[in-house]
Amino acid sequence: MYAIIATGGKQYKVSEGDIIRVEKLDAEVNDTVTFDQVVAISDGTMKVASDVASATVTGTVMNQGRAKKVIVYKYKRKSGYHKKNGHRQAFTQVKIEKINA
Repeated sequence: MYAIIATGGKQYKVSEGDIIRVEKLDAEVNDTVTFDQVVAISDGTMKVASDVASATVTGTVMNQGRAKKVIVYKYKRKSGYHKKNGHRQAFTQVKIEKINA
Protein backbone atom coordinates (compact mmCIF):
# COMPACT_ATOMS: atom_id res chain seq x y z
CA MET A 1 0.00 0.00 0.00
CA TYR A 2 1.28 3.45 -0.86
CA ALA A 3 -0.01 7.01 -0.86
CA ILE A 4 0.84 10.19 -2.73
CA ILE A 5 0.95 13.22 -0.44
CA ALA A 6 1.47 16.91 -1.16
CA THR A 7 3.55 19.11 1.12
CA GLY A 8 5.79 22.10 0.54
CA GLY A 9 4.67 22.49 -3.07
CA LYS A 10 5.85 18.99 -4.00
CA GLN A 11 4.31 15.53 -4.17
CA TYR A 12 5.83 12.42 -2.58
CA LYS A 13 5.05 8.72 -3.04
CA VAL A 14 5.24 7.14 0.44
CA SER A 15 4.72 3.76 2.04
CA GLU A 16 4.72 2.80 5.72
CA GLY A 17 8.29 2.79 7.05
CA ASP A 18 9.68 5.16 4.39
CA ILE A 19 12.01 7.99 5.37
CA ILE A 20 11.56 11.14 3.27
CA ARG A 21 13.02 14.66 3.21
CA VAL A 22 10.40 17.39 2.88
CA GLU A 23 10.53 21.18 2.98
CA LYS A 24 11.03 22.51 6.52
CA LEU A 25 8.09 21.92 8.87
CA ASP A 26 7.43 23.66 12.20
CA ALA A 27 7.94 20.60 14.39
CA GLU A 28 10.52 19.39 16.89
CA VAL A 29 12.43 16.11 16.67
CA ASN A 30 10.25 13.11 17.72
CA ASP A 31 7.02 15.10 17.16
CA THR A 32 4.19 13.49 15.20
CA VAL A 33 3.11 15.26 12.01
CA THR A 34 -0.05 14.63 9.98
CA PHE A 35 -0.26 15.15 6.24
CA ASP A 36 -3.89 15.73 5.29
CA GLN A 37 -3.32 16.62 1.63
CA VAL A 38 -3.50 13.09 0.26
CA VAL A 39 -3.68 13.05 -3.54
CA ALA A 40 -4.10 9.29 -4.08
CA ILE A 41 -3.98 5.95 -2.29
CA SER A 42 -3.26 2.57 -3.86
CA ASP A 43 -3.97 -0.76 -2.18
CA GLY A 44 -4.27 -2.79 -5.35
CA THR A 45 -6.72 -0.30 -6.83
CA MET A 46 -6.06 3.42 -7.21
CA LYS A 47 -8.33 5.76 -5.23
CA VAL A 48 -8.35 9.49 -5.98
CA ALA A 49 -10.46 12.64 -5.49
CA SER A 50 -13.47 12.20 -3.18
CA ASP A 51 -12.42 8.63 -2.27
CA VAL A 52 -9.43 10.00 -0.34
CA ALA A 53 -10.97 13.22 1.01
CA SER A 54 -10.74 12.05 4.64
CA ALA A 55 -7.46 10.13 4.33
CA THR A 56 -4.36 11.18 6.29
CA VAL A 57 -0.75 10.08 6.57
CA THR A 58 1.06 10.31 9.91
CA GLY A 59 4.79 10.39 10.48
CA THR A 60 7.45 11.13 13.05
CA VAL A 61 10.05 13.88 12.67
CA MET A 62 13.50 12.29 12.80
CA ASN A 63 15.75 15.24 11.97
CA GLN A 64 15.81 18.94 11.11
CA GLY A 65 18.69 20.03 8.95
CA ARG A 66 20.08 21.88 5.98
CA ALA A 67 21.19 20.43 2.66
CA LYS A 68 24.61 20.77 1.06
CA LYS A 69 25.57 24.23 -0.15
CA VAL A 70 24.68 25.23 -3.70
CA ILE A 71 26.90 27.91 -5.22
CA VAL A 72 25.17 30.63 -7.26
CA TYR A 73 27.59 32.59 -9.45
CA LYS A 74 26.45 35.56 -11.51
CA TYR A 75 28.74 37.00 -14.18
CA LYS A 76 28.41 39.59 -16.92
CA ARG A 77 31.25 39.75 -19.39
CA LYS A 78 33.09 42.95 -20.31
CA SER A 79 31.64 44.90 -17.38
CA GLY A 80 33.63 43.52 -14.48
CA TYR A 81 30.49 42.31 -12.70
CA HIS A 82 30.57 39.03 -10.82
CA LYS A 83 28.81 37.94 -7.67
CA LYS A 84 29.19 34.70 -5.75
CA ASN A 85 26.46 33.54 -3.39
CA GLY A 86 25.71 30.31 -1.54
CA HIS A 87 22.43 28.74 -0.43
CA ARG A 88 21.57 25.87 1.92
CA GLN A 89 17.96 24.67 1.79
CA ALA A 90 16.35 23.70 5.10
CA PHE A 91 14.64 20.30 5.30
CA THR A 92 12.77 18.03 7.70
CA GLN A 93 13.37 14.28 7.67
CA VAL A 94 10.16 12.35 8.38
CA LYS A 95 9.55 8.63 8.92
CA ILE A 96 6.12 7.55 7.68
CA GLU A 97 4.33 5.60 10.39
CA LYS A 98 0.77 4.99 9.17
CA ILE A 99 -1.46 5.57 6.15
CA ASN A 100 -5.03 6.14 7.38
CA ALA A 101 -7.31 5.41 4.43
